Amino acid sequence: MCAYFAIDIRKEISMKKHFYTLLLTSLLSCSFLAGCGGDQPTPTPDPDPDPEPVEPPKDKWGIPLLGEPALRMHYKRKDITTYKDWCLWMWCENADGKEYTFDYDDNYGLVMQLPLSQVGTPSNMGFIVKKLFSVVGQGVWTKDWGSDRFVDFDALEMDENQIYHAYIYQNDGNVYTDFSRKSVMNAVSLCEFANTNTITVKANNPITSVEVKRDDQVITPASITKSDSDKTYTIKLTETADIGTPYTVASTFQNGKSLTKNVAIRKLYDAAFENKYYYSGELGAIYTEASTTFRVWSPVASRIVLKLYNNGTPTWVDNSKGSDVVYKEVEMVKGEKGVFSTTIDENLEGKYYTYTVYSGYHKNGKEIVDPYAKSAGVNGLRGMIVDFSKTNPDGWDEVTPHAIDRKALTVYETHVADVTSSKTWGGDASKAKKFAGMYQEGTRYTKGNTVVKTGFDHIKELGVNAVQIIPFFDQANDEVKVEFNWGYNPLNYNVVEGCYSSNPFDGYVRIRELKELVKAYNVAGINIIMDVVYNHVNGLSGSNFDVLMPGYYFRYKTDGSPSSGSGCGNDTASERKMYSKFMSDSVAFWAQEYKLGGFRFDLMGLHDINTMNSLVARAKTINPNIVIFGEPWNLSTTTIGSVTLATQSNAKLYQGFGQFNDQGRDAGIKGGLSGVSDRGYITDPQNAYASDMKKIGDMIKGATTGATTDPDKTVNYFTCHDNYTLHDRALAAGITDEAMIKKMNLLANSIVMMSEGTSFMLAGEEFLRSKPYTDTQGNPRVSDNSYNASYETNELNYELKVDHKDLFDRYVELIHLKQALSCLHYGESAVSTNVTVDTTSVAGVIRASYVSGDKTIEAYFGNGSIADDIAIDLTDKEVLYVSYGDKDNLGNSYTLPKFGTIVFSN
Repeated sequence: MCAYFAIDIRKEISMKKHFYTLLLTSLLSCSFLAGCGGDQPTPTPDPDPDPEPVEPPKDKWGIPLLGEPALRMHYKRKDITTYKDWCLWMWCENADGKEYTFDYDDNYGLVMQLPLSQVGTPSNMGFIVKKLFSVVGQGVWTKDWGSDRFVDFDALEMDENQIYHAYIYQNDGNVYTDFSRKSVMNAVSLCEFANTNTITVKANNPITSVEVKRDDQVITPASITKSDSDKTYTIKLTETADIGTPYTVASTFQNGKSLTKNVAIRKLYDAAFENKYYYSGELGAIYTEASTTFRVWSPVASRIVLKLYNNGTPTWVDNSKGSDVVYKEVEMVKGEKGVFSTTIDENLEGKYYTYTVYSGYHKNGKEIVDPYAKSAGVNGLRGMIVDFSKTNPDGWDEVTPHAIDRKALTVYETHVADVTSSKTWGGDASKAKKFAGMYQEGTRYTKGNTVVKTGFDHIKELGVNAVQIIPFFDQANDEVKVEFNWGYNPLNYNVVEGCYSSNPFDGYVRIRELKELVKAYNVAGINIIMDVVYNHVNGLSGSNFDVLMPGYYFRYKTDGSPSSGSGCGNDTASERKMYSKFMSDSVAFWAQEYKLGGFRFDLMGLHDINTMNSLVARAKTINPNIVIFGEPWNLSTTTIGSVTLATQSNAKLYQGFGQFNDQGRDAGIKGGLSGVSDRGYITDPQNAYASDMKKIGDMIKGATTGATTDPDKTVNYFTCHDNYTLHDRALAAGITDEAMIKKMNLLANSIVMMSEGTSFMLAGEEFLRSKPYTDTQGNPRVSDNSYNASYETNELNYELKVDHKDLFDRYVELIHLKQALSCLHYGESAVSTNVTVDTTSVAGVIRASYVSGDKTIEAYFGNGSIADDIAIDLTDKEVLYVSYGDKDNLGNSYTLPKFGTIVFSN
């Protein structure tokens, strides 16, 4: 599941507290001097470098007045006792979706206050009222109103305290500006071209008149038709719309207020447009020592100016390191297919660049980073021209991704910072949370008389053959003042994220250090898999995509609002030819330049099948063994035209890529959309769960129940970065016996490693990882969604490896078995004839049998419901793995323990 970039309004409030402290100190000082006369000695203030802040002024309800524009959402429910369970999920074009809690109350109900500076001062915000994740569990979207709603700031009036007020009520779809008078907020929900000469305007209240402008000049339409009680206007023009010319409509309501909206042109990007303007050539900065050619696609732009900089840092980011002096400005030439280009006959290696785009939508020009930029300066604000031959570490030519059958893969998912952020890591402090730390060798942790390997050495010791890293492309983060973030907020897709490098100001350093990481893991026999997020961007409005081609790269609902299957309010449109091309170009670039072993697609179910099949085929021309898989969730998105999405139900249409098997996951631990207290086959100490056992049986055979029986399309797992760790999932379900939880953990990944298809695990499960934190009331908790939690919550704590060394050793054995046993790497047809699974003969016991040459390998798995006397005959058998006990000294009979596993061959 996609994660979201957090916005913490407490920082803003803290800054204002400090301001009021200084103000009060100044006033008190003035009063003292006035009372004592001017000839008194100036008192020496007590040294207090960090004075205790005082509270900012508050209104009569005790809500802080922030001294800047803010939004207050007022919420009323019929039953006040249920308030604590509810929150707002809000999003806008300039920021990702996020939970916002109601922290205050007034005479109406609960109040959420948001400083608009925290979300880029948007023109509108989308929202739903929903149950808190902590109440119903991660991923459950229980709403009090079924559809999305929006706050349009043009329809609100700011009060004397710079506050916009919007009122909402339980089970009422309206947004009110004054609930006491039941004043429904005026809103224009739709203003778009229905075709090349027709504009449709829809409002929530009756409109008395409309005024149409073309490029700020009033024009007279051919006809205007009203319908739906004067809430809908159909405007026929006397001309054919030009995509490069802006049109606006001012709608006047019965109360005399008027709202002006740009006429959206997204429906003008039809099949004829795609055929006319699709460009198949290379885009971006195409570098050679002799010259660099710049190409950017923007049929709607009237002018684009290339800006070349010697420095990648704007002065407003860092005045001492930055420079805004432009090295050169070059007017680009518009050519066929709407491509602007220019060639500079110089060696521009190491220079930085941007494009300033002029169009009817950006008349004064908008400076952006090239979507095809391959590196950047700090914070991704200026693209970089790169000579990639200067980025290769020694021995890079010998690096080739390992040719590993995807069914033999043991994928270890982690975050760059998690590997080294703990004080138990023991490596160089300057490399902590960085690429360089992730491949530092020789790190150790000592507890008592026990010394364990940590970091890179730990991963090598574990024995996995693939490491999947949570996004390391450029994100909308501060790369200097770094805070924890998973990275699902894409900024520049083809640029390495700078916060993981030792010098984010130099666009070369991030490239070199990532390549050093890939090389180090390659030498250790480990492929790197990249987590990619093409389904949404950090913010739609002002993004390089939308400046270049307004409305083209994104999906929209029938009401004109951006589609939000991703939860971020800006689903990208992979079915558009030029975005499909971008995705394919991007994947090919990363695979080629960084020698990656694979890609994991975030919310892959939002992409269309044709794009996925096409980009996978292209990636395989670069690396025939490349492994691509993704999240196939069926999310509510609005596609353009007739589109088949890469959802789980369409898995049979996948060509060369796979998907996560959440059917097996949910059967085992009740993750995903399940309730917090729900238990599955693995996490229930008493019940057998026959139907869940059947789905786990499918998992063992490499099948996703109801989707596919092909192990090449199945990724088996129980935990990933989303949701709880195995330890915390059991704890949340009400199981407090740590010894039992440890056994459940081992049972879960024993099943994963003994299954056909790709085996996938979350980093740290091998030593019973937990994600602890303390809530605002001081209570200890465990996180089910740690995207914005602290480094301490997300760290890999290697002290747990000492405490659970026996568990780690079992994981090493399991991972070795998965890689070594060819009978666990069968394709679809071989599974049907060589693998059988029995889930019904003995309550709570799953028995798997694999034909392996002239031998048969058997595995028994038992959950907490099994009887105490289930004896397994081991006469003339070779025990390959046992979860508890010494596999070499079990004798001729073995009693399967609760939550136990045994694997043997005849």
